[in-house]
Amino acid sequence: MSRLIIDARWLYTGLGTYTLNLIRGLHDCGALPVTLITLPEHRAELAPFGYPIVLSNARLYSLREQIEIARAARDYEVLHVPHYNAPVRRRKTLLVTIHDLTHLLDETMGRTLKSRIYARPILQHVARRADHIFTVSEYSKNRIVEQLGADPRKITVTYNAVPPHIYPEPRDESRARINQAFGFSGHYLLFVGNLKPHKNVSGLLKAFAILRQRGKLDHKLLIIGDDQHGRRRLAGEAADLKLTGEVIFAGKAGDDDIRRAYSGADLNVLPSFEEGFGFAVLESMACGTPVACSKAAALPEVAGEAAEYFTPTKFDSIAAAVERVLHSQHRWRELQVLGVAQAARFDRREFAQKHIAVYREFLQVVP
Repeated sequence: MSRLIIDARWLYTGLGTYTLNLIRGLHDCGALPVTLITLPEHRAELAPFGYPIVLSNARLYSLREQIEIARAARDYEVLHVPHYNAPVRRRKTLLVTIHDLTHLLDETMGRTLKSRIYARPILQHVARRADHIFTVSEYSKNRIVEQLGADPRKITVTYNAVPPHIYPEPRDESRARINQAFGFSGHYLLFVGNLKPHKNVSGLLKAFAILRQRGKLDHKLLIIGDDQHGRRRLAGEAADLKLTGEVIFAGKAGDDDIRRAYSGADLNVLPSFEEGFGFAVLESMACGTPVACSKAAALPEVAGEAAEYFTPTKFDSIAAAVERVLHSQHRWRELQVLGVAQAARFDRREFAQKHIAVYREFLQVVP
């Protein structure tokens, strides 16, 4: 019988990629029996792994999840919640993953009601209560220790890995298919991520406007991200910058379109102020597309020497980094080669094995 249960209710965005990579890694390693908690709509996606599934209708960040997840896990020795929203009344072993502290560190998000009455108190409680904490970068580990007072000895860094649906496809063919899918033509720069203020898409728009005004760029800017409020705000900014028709807001995209978008782009740009990891950097590199990104937060840790860096608060710096890559065939090719090698360092099996080692410790299982 399984003595380990994992909360797998959220399978979207970077958090979902982490959770799916973990479940897939556990399955491939065949190391430990595990039970999964998930939403009814995710049952079919998780069923092929063959693990027992407990269904819950409790949504993330709800009072209901505090009751239902604790109840679902009460007979299991170890509960792993791959986010900070762990049940505060859990008495048995609790493992959590804190990916980042964006809700605290980002100036805009830190002032929100959600941050003040939910995120900060829950994060502080979980950091004290958890028997062990996983996180996805040394940067995040340091912030968890610094901001939440967590004991560094109970934190394990488990770098994310490239998900299996991310791999390179022919560039020209991918670009043509993306042109058709999203209704534009020609070459493009790419941004993939949510549209919250800490992602600094507003700064990217301003840098893009500078490049267009100089007449040195005939690319479109393709933005893939699912956030209706952010999309309305940014579409208004694009219009003010006279970029209507030059910026394509694609909304949410499926795995195939995201892979093709990475593969067909001339450059992927990630201008974030805060990132606990930065999946878009890793995924773009794995698809053979160079990256320009902020020299901030965890991004240099993930990208290493394989990215063109800029200062995210300076629009001219973002624009200059884009120009350095797109106007130099040598630099473009150099970053492509370095990026493929860098992405290969983030191994799915190693990612899973680090989790397994901690699970075994708390389950007192001898390898």
